[in-house]
Amino acid sequence: MSHETAMNNGGLQAIRSASSPGLLRSARIEEQNVLHGRFASMPILEWNRAVGQMHDAVMGQACHLCEEMLRQEGFGPPPSHYAFIAFGSAGRAEQTLWSDQDNGLIYGDGDEAESTAYFEAFGNKLSLILEQAGYPPCPGNVMLSNPLWRGDLSRWERQFMEWRDALGWEQVRYLMIASDMRHIYGDQVLSVALRKTMKRVMELDQGTERDVIAAVLRNTVRHKAALNILGQVITEPTGEHAGDFDVKYGLYIPIVNAVRYFALQYGIESSSTWERISQLYQLEAVPTRWLESCRKAFATAVKFRSIVPPKPEDGMLTGTHYLPQAMIKQKELRRELRESLSTVRLMYRTLQRQHRYAERKWL
Repeated sequence: MSHETAMNNGGLQAIRSASSPGLLRSARIEEQNVLHGRFASMPILEWNRAVGQMHDAVMGQACHLCEEMLRQEGFGPPPSHYAFIAFGSAGRAEQTLWSDQDNGLIYGDGDEAESTAYFEAFGNKLSLILEQAGYPPCPGNVMLSNPLWRGDLSRWERQFMEWRDALGWEQVRYLMIASDMRHIYGDQVLSVALRKTMKRVMELDQGTERDVIAAVLRNTVRHKAALNILGQVITEPTGEHAGDFDVKYGLYIPIVNAVRYFALQYGIESSSTWERISQLYQLEAVPTRWLESCRKAFATAVKFRSIVPPKPEDGMLTGTHYLPQAMIKQKELRRELRESLSTVRLMYRTLQRQHRYAERKWL
């Protein structure tokens, strides 16, 4: 075992043995600082994987603490098996050192009233523990404290079908969010079952006017243009981040969304963008040259998200998704950014052609 691996395991062990939300926060801060110090010496994919392991350990221990705290409050043990799942960058295992909450809960069969009461308390308590551990609430309320994002398998299936039958902008967005689900803690059988349900729902009515994949494409082609017609990087025009570049919505999310669309189109179940690209390679579903450019651009997006200068807040490192103007002016970074944004522009031209074809098909 290497020295770095041993240090990482030690940090994760401290997280997994934390006996209170406060100690969990402290253990996370310590590991966060260690990882921040290693960024320059580790390959970006390896570093990103280590960051993901930290977050998974914190979220898993938060679930354990939540069970224990509810027992102490008189709720007793969980009335059924459950699975805590993540969405967003956590679902794709692509978080930076800082992250907000994007999560949900699946629970097994049991007395409906008992399960509803217990897991409502569990959802509220766990969201609070995670917030104490440094994960702010999701701005879009995609959290297990919201009844929309927790339930047993039959309720989840009904929810998916309601979204699929409506196919409005918001409902398709919810399906796209749910397609990034990843098991974090609890009974993995439930997570696997929900993943299979999601795949079945996404495959319904393919090739018809009610094609959900075509609806995903409609949502995907809308994105924030990040290069102007002269090939210049478009930065924030006003406000606190005037002159800075929005890495998340200008580069990272457009690639995530495009790759997700192709993954759903070809029945790929992986939630990780890296794994989705690799499986698209194996299927030979998309031109190799396109995927090579996409993989390179995505590596740049992950790196740029992580080099955004962090700032300490109550001891914990936090940050924005804006690349500062001073960094954009660095020749090598500017070159990488422009190359990646050129790839995104080509990707979206391809998607927009597909979208126009699909629109004409149903006229």
